[in-house]
Amino acid sequence: MFTVAALYHFTAFPDPAAIQGPLAKLCCSQGVKGTLLLANEGINGTIAGPRDGIDAVLAHIRALPGCADLVWKESTAAEAPFPRMKVRLKREIVTMGQPQVDPRAGTGHYVDPAEWNALISAPDVAVIDTRNDYEVAIGTFAGAVDPETASFRDFPAWWEENKARFHNKRIAMFCTGGIRCEKSTNYLMGLGVEEVYHLRGGILKYLEEVPEKDSLWQGDCFVFDGRVSVGHGLKEGPHLLCHACRRPILPADRDRPEYEDGVSCHHCAAETSAEDKARFRMRQKQIALARARGEDHLGPR
Repeated sequence: MFTVAALYHFTAFPDPAAIQGPLAKLCCSQGVKGTLLLANEGINGTIAGPRDGIDAVLAHIRALPGCADLVWKESTAAEAPFPRMKVRLKREIVTMGQPQVDPRAGTGHYVDPAEWNALISAPDVAVIDTRNDYEVAIGTFAGAVDPETASFRDFPAWWEENKARFHNKRIAMFCTGGIRCEKSTNYLMGLGVEEVYHLRGGILKYLEEVPEKDSLWQGDCFVFDGRVSVGHGLKEGPHLLCHACRRPILPADRDRPEYEDGVSCHHCAAETSAEDKARFRMRQKQIALARARGEDHLGPR
């Protein structure tokens, strides 16, 4: 059984590159895999590994400048959810493309999972899902607005085009673990929106703490690891990943005529060229050959 830790923390890292090497070395020595992003604004990512290894990495991160109060969310996976360890330097730990946005200066009102149902059921509250369209497609809260954005960077433009819809409304926003709402609530506050709320700990904390019988969540929650989706109690969901487009699919979708392992699914078959598909088939061939030799392989990136 693997321990999975999802984390983010906004803090000032003047020199993220100095943090990168020692952190990557520790993760590898502890058998921990996953992805961690470092930027001047902090750290974000999900890692998985043995209990002792996760504890060692979390202790290391908490010792970094400004990270003593790091909060993370844990779950488990029956199989290793990541094939490798990556510690990457980025301009932002979650990309919004709005340089003026700084969650350290203030965010919306945090709402604990136990209080979330009451808030989003209020008639004067507009509930907005800040995740990407393919995430929303497999699950969201009842009555939530889907901006149908392809990436978080698209959210500011969507808001500008749709803000009139939410006049005289309180705004409640949510995302997978909370990081996108840290930025989106700060963004709205900077535009003068006065009553902005967001779900503390994100969907993952809600699914962990709120009993299914009391839940307003419908479907599954997409996660960015090998589990693909989780449900109530953070149990692994039924979804698989199309390794061509990285979108979630169900097992039955593999029987559709558009599906070819690692090459296409019904979501992306019409989006890629014949040349793209030929390249994907070659990649799948190399993966199969590596497996036949009993070698580790990185698989689709």
